[in-house]
Amino acid sequence: MTRKGGLVQRGTGVAGPRMVGRDAELRRVTDALSQPPALVLIEGEAGIGKSRLVGEALSAPAPRGPRSLVAICPPFREAMTLGPVVDAVRQAVRGGAAVARFGLSALAGTLRPLFPDWADHLPLAPEPLMDAGATRHRLIRAFAELLDRLDIEVLVVEDVHWADEATLELLLFLASRQPLALSMVVTYRPEEVAADSLLLRLSSRSASGTGGSHARVSLGGLAVADTAGFVSSMLDDEHVSTAFAGFLHERTGGVPLVLEECVRLLRDRSDLVRRDGEWVRRTLDEIAVPPTIRDAVTERVSRLGADAQRVLLAAAVLGDPSDERTLGAVSGLSASEGSAIDPVVEAAVSDGIRSGLLVESGSGLGRIAFRHALAARAVADRAAPSERRAAHRRAAAWLETVRPRPIDRLAHHFWESGETARWCEYTEQAADVALVSGDHLTAVTLLHELITEPRLSAEAVAPLVRKMPFLAFTEYGRRADVIVALRAVLETDRLSARDRADVRGQLGRVLFSLGDNAAAAAELELAIPDLGEGTFADAWAMTVLGFPWAGTWPASTHLRWLERARQFAGGSELTPRERMILLLNRVTALLELGEESGWTLAEELGEDESTPQLAVEWARAELNVGDAAMRWGRYAEARARLNSSVDIAGRHGYQVIRNMALVTLLRLDYLTGAWEGLAERADEYADIANVPVCRLEGLLVGAQLRAATAGGDQQFDELLQSLREEGERRGIIALWLESSATHARLRLTAGDTEEALALTEEPMRLLVDKAIWIWATEIAPVRVAALTAADRHAEAERLVADFEEGLRSRSAPAAQSALEECRALSAEGRGEFEEAARAWDLAALAWAGLPRPHAQARAREGVERCTRAARGVGGRRGYGSRLSPRESEVVRLVLRGMTNRQIAVELSRSPSTVGAQLKSAMRKHGVASRTALAVAVTQAESTETCGSVPGGSTIL
Repeated sequence: MTRKGGLVQRGTGVAGPRMVGRDAELRRVTDALSQPPALVLIEGEAGIGKSRLVGEALSAPAPRGPRSLVAICPPFREAMTLGPVVDAVRQAVRGGAAVARFGLSALAGTLRPLFPDWADHLPLAPEPLMDAGATRHRLIRAFAELLDRLDIEVLVVEDVHWADEATLELLLFLASRQPLALSMVVTYRPEEVAADSLLLRLSSRSASGTGGSHARVSLGGLAVADTAGFVSSMLDDEHVSTAFAGFLHERTGGVPLVLEECVRLLRDRSDLVRRDGEWVRRTLDEIAVPPTIRDAVTERVSRLGADAQRVLLAAAVLGDPSDERTLGAVSGLSASEGSAIDPVVEAAVSDGIRSGLLVESGSGLGRIAFRHALAARAVADRAAPSERRAAHRRAAAWLETVRPRPIDRLAHHFWESGETARWCEYTEQAADVALVSGDHLTAVTLLHELITEPRLSAEAVAPLVRKMPFLAFTEYGRRADVIVALRAVLETDRLSARDRADVRGQLGRVLFSLGDNAAAAAELELAIPDLGEGTFADAWAMTVLGFPWAGTWPASTHLRWLERARQFAGGSELTPRERMILLLNRVTALLELGEESGWTLAEELGEDESTPQLAVEWARAELNVGDAAMRWGRYAEARARLNSSVDIAGRHGYQVIRNMALVTLLRLDYLTGAWEGLAERADEYADIANVPVCRLEGLLVGAQLRAATAGGDQQFDELLQSLREEGERRGIIALWLESSATHARLRLTAGDTEEALALTEEPMRLLVDKAIWIWATEIAPVRVAALTAADRHAEAERLVADFEEGLRSRSAPAAQSALEECRALSAEGRGEFEEAARAWDLAALAWAGLPRPHAQARAREGVERCTRAARGVGGRRGYGSRLSPRESEVVRLVLRGMTNRQIAVELSRSPSTVGAQLKSAMRKHGVASRTALAVAVTQAESTETCGSVPGGSTIL
């Protein structure tokens, strides 16, 4: 047995190749590693020599070779949390007893789910955290501590394009530590790295002045001369003809693995000949070089005996380096019992090594594997499906005897063997590990695969759906996939009525967490009839239907749902956390509905953070009540509660809640006039694309600030329009109302009364139908202003009267201030300027008391305007009974027979705006149909032609 190029060969006529043509790349890697801590990224296609380069760099002569840990990411469907590095560490440590000597801190208790076989030697598990990001960060910190205790100097992670998200986050964490504790070498195929992969952040981290050295090496195919040297190294270093080297280079692209396989195959075929002291090819038409690794390997395997082929298939199925006993069991050549190596297996393994397809790993543990994953894949692909399934079945049976059981590998083998029930069992276990580790991205991916598997039994679906980490799940971008999966489950007939209700309820939860309030309410309403009165989930669904954004119901319907939930919860056995959640939901709903009782009930929420579960609810309570206080106009209380929420969430690592509180404080700063640096802060939240609620709030605050200071343009109108549509579609009422109000106020300033009416009509109708008048703070004054500008004074006065009645017995300072502004606008519209000036003065005082400086300034401007008008200097005027220019444009197109939608396209307006302008024109002409309007306008034009238009004004 001889060793060449780091590979072990047994009596083969073709040696393992030396590394050729990589001197510059090797020097870059070794230079970087000689200046630790280093970060080395090695990229290149499959078979290009990435692993070989790493191996040569780590074995380079040095006074003291670095202690390295090599992890390899497998191409499994089921990605186990931190699986590659967990396997590498377990092989390096050799038993939990050694762990006890490391002196790990209490943080290491977090590692128990990943190393169940070490449980007796690890600290106790810490209290669970509700926030997935905080849980995962704690796990990664614990793993980094373990690597430190292992005295690892170089961490190598190969094939990172297949890594799970948690492994990538670990690499990012290690790269960002100050000071850096170890060097890292990462290999990957760039063509298989997703555009949003965390891997792409590694190079930017290393280039940011964090110390140490950095190298990025891209490997390409060998040149022709290097191809000749590579082939020569396999043939006893004898000369290879230039023509032969050029021939191979042309057909292999100089990819080392492809070259090696071709040379071995050509030698097996006797297609290589020596002539005049050098290796040459026969005539070109006598040599067929396979175009792919698969073809070359397939032909070579077919030349081996049946036993060797079975061992090769076993090695391909297993994937990882394995000993001969394992290969014997999985190949079916020997029974799994006993410790002796079957001679038949030993001979078959030797044949595989002699062929050059298998090698002994460098671990010194007697493990054997394919030289490259591409060759293993080729062997697996050539096997008959029944043979491949049988090998996977034998692999699963063997691995179930291993302790601890490799969950991810067992799931993989049972899936490939077609045993769905066993695959579900281990995939669910992997999801459980991911959940407890805070790796919710992996958990959702695994659970998604389970619930969408058509062969899964109906009774198994609902329990899996209940495990979906919707409320704590921080990766918002993946929730759309979950929604699709849940809807697909609901479309089947595999669920009982109760299970269907559970799945629909969970769908409502994920829609709710995404901000799609209207869709969430629709799903929960469908679920309620089949929900029994016996679980927390039932009560939760009822309280959510008590929120005013749930459907188009009036406030009284929401209050009935809240009462039903209260009665149910009062007679049920609930945990303290469940009671807190239901109480908080009830308080939040009552305050959103404008019910004073919500403030009294809020005093029962308490300040309990004795457990992480209660702490997250307290942080959420401060957020929700603080948000409500802001909308009611209790600004001091709002700021105190929101700051408290930021503090609690920050202490316990609840990043989602903290961001929500911070973006709500952003809005509060806008309202109270704290505008310094506000635009930049708003832009930061507007860039959080994967958290819709924060993004939309940031965009809205930025838009309102711009509208107040700089006005708008067409692009700005489009932004406000998109915010209105998002708010309406998602059922985020505040977003819809406030963006509509901002847009309408801009249109009024531009003299476009009809557009302002159109923008406020539907939002105002919803407010009136639901009878929740604390929502009217932003929209009502703009609506009244638009109505008075259009001389619709009776409607304006009715709106003011309804607003006043709706606020009776409610201490809502913001809405009361808006009511004062509406009274002033109505009086000004009637031409009663002295009364209007007094009303504007009351509005200014009310706004100042909040305080709300911008609204106060607007009111002071109203006082001055009306005072001048009362003295006969200036004032507002509308079009009265005359058509405005925009109404005239619409009517002319109506006369041409165009529909509202066609007119909207022609004039670049929204269909709702065209409809409002058409209604206004009908009202001014005293008609109720498009036909009657056409007749009236035609007659008016005829009269105008005769020179008898009343008042000397034009109709159109």
